[in-house]
Amino acid sequence: MKKKRPTLQDVADLVGVTKMTVSRYLKSADLVSSPLQIRIRDALDTLGYIPNRAPDILSNSKSHAIGVLLPSLTNQVFSEVIRGIEAVFEPAGYQTMLAHYGYSRESEEARIATLLSYNVDGLIISESFHTDRVRKMLEVAGVPVIEIMDSVSPPIEQAIGIDNEAAAYAMTNFMIEKGHRKVVYFAARMDERTLLKIKGYEKAMQDHGFTPLCVKTTSASSFTLGATFLEEVLKQQPDTDGIFCTNDDLAIGALYACQKAGIKVPEEIGIAGFHGHDISRAMVPLLATVITPREEIGRLAAEHLLSRLQGNPIQQRIIDLPFKIEAGESL
Repeated sequence: MKKKRPTLQDVADLVGVTKMTVSRYLKSADLVSSPLQIRIRDALDTLGYIPNRAPDILSNSKSHAIGVLLPSLTNQVFSEVIRGIEAVFEPAGYQTMLAHYGYSRESEEARIATLLSYNVDGLIISESFHTDRVRKMLEVAGVPVIEIMDSVSPPIEQAIGIDNEAAAYAMTNFMIEKGHRKVVYFAARMDERTLLKIKGYEKAMQDHGFTPLCVKTTSASSFTLGATFLEEVLKQQPDTDGIFCTNDDLAIGALYACQKAGIKVPEEIGIAGFHGHDISRAMVPLLATVITPREEIGRLAAEHLLSRLQGNPIQQRIIDLPFKIEAGESL
């Protein structure tokens, strides 16, 4: 059963003003004085107030909508997660409301507020680190929440994913076993999961007595970025003999750049990616990659959320799914 959410009157009472004054502020902050703006904003944050755009008559009813928040709607990784989610919710009569936050915590905050304002019955979110305001809103909303893609970070309620650090450690270790010594890590976005992968890569390198080197950017990953990184690293460390990428896009870009430059893969440079996109299975040479169960993560998240919406308690707080090291032909 949903908790009672803070109302405009609750905010007004906390500030010591009328409900109409708070309503004016929500329409446009400039409609109230600067000191009052600060007091109302603090009260909204304290209470975790969520605007309600649904008709009042529905405010205590089920919306049969599930909010799904993803960092990207174009990334193949998350398109497969969505497929798993919708395979469960559609037959059960639930609609998914998709939103993306572009790996920004501020955007995540805004998108979660929007999704909750439509009285979604539950949330699936693909981030494990949140602002205090997000945590407060989720607490106040009283709807089931499942965080996906990461099985290590402490969840708000329930998490379903993989151990990204362990996966990166395993692939780096595999590359070293294959004879690669000067392995460089290519990273983009620098979100929390990427940081965990870097940690796993660095630990594996250090455990074998090798020096880690990471080439990184906060920009989005792409094939061209993988090629750019290859050019950069060969100038910085000409004897590089291995490249491990935070995703398959970078790895494919680096591999094609090697072929263009006449660098033999894997004889001169071994290359590995992460996630196991479909294209990696059709390349020549086949790309070595960490295969992650994206569709299964989505399906399990939907199944567990549906079970909780039916009144069942959380059976397993953290569900750690297995990853697979695919050797391919590029190592």
